[in-house]
Amino acid sequence: MLVAAAVCPCPPLLVPEVATGAAPELDAARAACTDALGLLAAARPDRLYVVGPAGEGAHGVFPAGSTGTFAGFGVDLSVRLGDDGARPAGDDGGRPTADRPLPVSLAVGAWLLGRAGWADAPIEGLAVDGTATPDVCAGIGRGLADSSERTALLVMGDGSACRTVKAPGYLDERAAGFDAEAARALGTADAAALLALEPELAYELKAAGRAPWQVLAGAAQGADLDGRLLFEDAPYGVGYFVAAWS
Repeated sequence: MLVAAAVCPCPPLLVPEVATGAAPELDAARAACTDALGLLAAARPDRLYVVGPAGEGAHGVFPAGSTGTFAGFGVDLSVRLGDDGARPAGDDGGRPTADRPLPVSLAVGAWLLGRAGWADAPIEGLAVDGTATPDVCAGIGRGLADSSERTALLVMGDGSACRTVKAPGYLDERAAGFDAEAARALGTADAAALLALEPELAYELKAAGRAPWQVLAGAAQGADLDGRLLFEDAPYGVGYFVAAWS
């Protein structure tokens, strides 16, 4: 069953080397992510799943040892899922790697775990199709929760990308309301409200977190967890949330 979950945003800008001079702007978000991971560790799970969105052809299971890179963002840096840190891109540490590279959302999750020195439970990654229906997402979540006696999730995903005229999706007046409801649901562990988020609206608002959040909602059904919202902001016009469920 699900014993704990951490919800974190997944912009590559969370990685200071990617953000470069703008890195301090997300210091509060990074600190909140570290706190959420600490609460995950305190739950003493026997398995951790890192769940994040991915585009067509990139979704599916990523075993421990899978690597990702931030070279596409101009940074010579790679990460390994279930590792204790980051290294120059192309340096595999002398160990075998999985066949497919981590999608960006899981690479950011791997970076957060490495930064926190995660060594509390075996890890597996799951990249979710961003177009998956709420029912499909909930079913995936139930399967994850049932896979071990003490399951934990690190759920990566952003809110709308339409909060300002300079946002990636420009300004959409519906974005603030969508993000407010998502933040409320994440902060109160309201699984039903997360499952009620509309896929079409989320797509129009470029809210990449919708599908992973609904996986969390499915996993949490019947778990009776409490939620805390640790961070909420919309830098660059994108909704970023950090929450902890336990």
